[in-house]
Amino acid sequence: MTAHLDIKSAQKFYKKYKAVDNVNLSIKKGEFVTILGPSGSGKTTLLKLIAGFEELNDGAIFLDGQDITKKKAYDRNIGMVFQNYALFPHMTVFDNIAYPLRLRNVMKANIKEHVIRALQTVRLEEFASRYPNQLSGGQQQRVALARAIVFNPPLLLLDEPLGALDKNLRHQMQYEIKHIQQSLGITTVNVTHDQEEALTMSDRICVMNKGRIEQIDTPERLYNFPKSKFVSAFIGEINLLQCELIHLEAGMAVVKLNDGQVAKVRVEQSDVAVQTAALIAIRPENIHVVRDGAVFTNMHELTVLEKTYVGESFRIEGTTKTRERLTIKLPYASSREIAVGDEIRIGWNAHEASLVPDEVTVQNDTADIRGAAKIS
Repeated sequence: MTAHLDIKSAQKFYKKYKAVDNVNLSIKKGEFVTILGPSGSGKTTLLKLIAGFEELNDGAIFLDGQDITKKKAYDRNIGMVFQNYALFPHMTVFDNIAYPLRLRNVMKANIKEHVIRALQTVRLEEFASRYPNQLSGGQQQRVALARAIVFNPPLLLLDEPLGALDKNLRHQMQYEIKHIQQSLGITTVNVTHDQEEALTMSDRICVMNKGRIEQIDTPERLYNFPKSKFVSAFIGEINLLQCELIHLEAGMAVVKLNDGQVAKVRVEQSDVAVQTAALIAIRPENIHVVRDGAVFTNMHELTVLEKTYVGESFRIEGTTKTRERLTIKLPYASSREIAVGDEIRIGWNAHEASLVPDEVTVQNDTADIRGAAKIS
């Protein structure tokens, strides 16, 4: 399928600083793509370039086959929802939603029909005569969404649309926005630093770091098969075990761990050269306690250092014989008897982990990842 939004070799500089560095991104019609990354990764700048609020230094942007690179923001006909909603406080809900139609000189007789349809889409028909300060945060957010879609734009941009909402309402609105987007079939680009939001709402996720795209993939593949140390650490919680790649065989990487033990990890294509340092990335929920003679592809001894109750499961921190820290998540019912100080045997299978290059990560990257995790 031909790309509906096509960004080619996009670059944006602020003096010598590269905010967006040679970004290529193609989005299909009706697709919901989230641009995810920590502060300073370039995600918001990329959204502004698409919207026309910033100008490219190099590259091009095509929308539905037309080059919009040089077009001003008001000529691109793109719908946008801002984090602070940007509603006009002196206008009613009806007039806020009607505003972009009046700007486009839509006939007065047709405006009411379009606004009512948009209100029905966001389930706010009864609130047409109210003012923004008479609405809850979630209702204001839906008004902003209705205003962005009322003129049937070819593209919808969402700039941290749920950032101002509390956690419970944020979860509810994730599903509402996704449902509306699917029902309209509108191509949507969402920007956020919230990993859970991205995983819940997106068809694909584009992870950015230092102005570049680290990985573009479906939520499931991004979570289970990260391609870099940055992506594995930024998306969810991860264990990283140091190893050396010995050789590749039939879709499997054979690696040697720090304790000399040989382990196997499934790989589709490896970005790691043989006989070089690598990292095994394993999610805490993919590490199991070995019981009743169960056999896993890879097994280790773990000393339990901490045990924390987190509702449906226990979060257990432990250390291997080579002093590497591991976090595992175990179902509540099957792990109540495990105590701090216990020596337990753990196992994981080759298909439950991925292999990433052990690239050098500077202090600033680590700070960005930790900061984003705290914000989320």
